[in-house]
Amino acid sequence: MAPRTTPDPARRSERSRSAVLTATTELVAEIGYSKLTIEAIAARAGVGKQTIYRWWPSKGAVVFDAFLAVNQHEGGLTLPDTGDLGADLRAVLRPTCDELTDPDADRTYRAIIAEILNDPALHAEYRTRLLDPLLEITRNRLRAAREAGQLAPDTDLDLAVELVYGPLYYRWQYRLGPLTHEHADQLVDAFLRALAPANGRPDA
Repeated sequence: MAPRTTPDPARRSERSRSAVLTATTELVAEIGYSKLTIEAIAARAGVGKQTIYRWWPSKGAVVFDAFLAVNQHEGGLTLPDTGDLGADLRAVLRPTCDELTDPDADRTYRAIIAEILNDPALHAEYRTRLLDPLLEITRNRLRAAREAGQLAPDTDLDLAVELVYGPLYYRWQYRLGPLTHEHADQLVDAFLRALAPANGRPDA
């Protein structure tokens, strides 16, 4: 007679957690953030509401974790370093445009941002787990470009990071125009012209 194996609570908990995140991702895409409820997530995931509340304090926190899980599955936060700064920035901003123009993603991102702005605890998590690592990765890539002579030696890296992402998200947030690959390329070209070494500028 084969020996019985003792159930592993940690593995069972991880399966439940994964089911909750998957259910959240599916439901946000199907019905949108505003109609999403903890009850619906629990029913789709096959867990009790208290299981969800044991791990997450709010609906916004669950959706944020689901968002992070998808991004980590797709490769996490990365910024390529091929030696060509323009190509590397385009490789980041073009897919960002594609994401933000997807209706489901657009609706979810706007809802998450609203939650982040109104929930200090969620905002702290957002900074720690997503925004700050992204800014640091970008800052390191720009530092390498500065050291390679692709950016002016006096380039302020913090300001440069804002110039990479700020215009795109400003256009998205206020719906000022379409987010296209062409627009992303224009932003990259403007960035490179603004921060080029003196001997690389047209008026040098």
